[in-house]
Amino acid sequence: MRKNIRFLTHAAILAAAYVALTHLQNMLLPGSASWAIQFRASEALCILAFFTPAAIPGLTIGCLLFNLTSGLALPLDFLVGSLASCLAACAIWLTRKVTIKGYPLLGMLMPALSNAILVGWELTVYIGGGFWINALYVAIGETAVLLTLGTALYYALRRRRLQERLFGNVQ
Repeated sequence: MRKNIRFLTHAAILAAAYVALTHLQNMLLPGSASWAIQFRASEALCILAFFTPAAIPGLTIGCLLFNLTSGLALPLDFLVGSLASCLAACAIWLTRKVTIKGYPLLGMLMPALSNAILVGWELTVYIGGGFWINALYVAIGETAVLLTLGTALYYALRRRRLQERLFGNVQ
């Protein structure tokens, strides 16, 4: 019972953090979290899926809640954007032990892959322009966030062993 409560608490906190960070970014830099080449800083939280499976529902619900409460999200984004976040977090969790010299590059690229395919398709439906160019734009933004902010957050947590204090020793 205690483990379930901890899991739900972690998921809820991650969802709230995702929503709050994305809304804050949109307030400070209007539209920057919703354009085709988006640099959604809250996507850096995807790296938390390396440390806890609670990130899977947390990030999925966080993305859904932001899309529902943002005036910039289109109806299809409620489902497609949330599915892309869910798939990215699942893929990160599944590849968490695959590293290159201690760096989880494959996992870091999973959000770019899932979002490029799904959100790239969604943008093609709404704005046209061709699937491949839309997918490329989405992948550029996701890759930039994960390889900069995500990497910094990953190493900050690991260096101080905060992931163990926050999430326990989950394997």
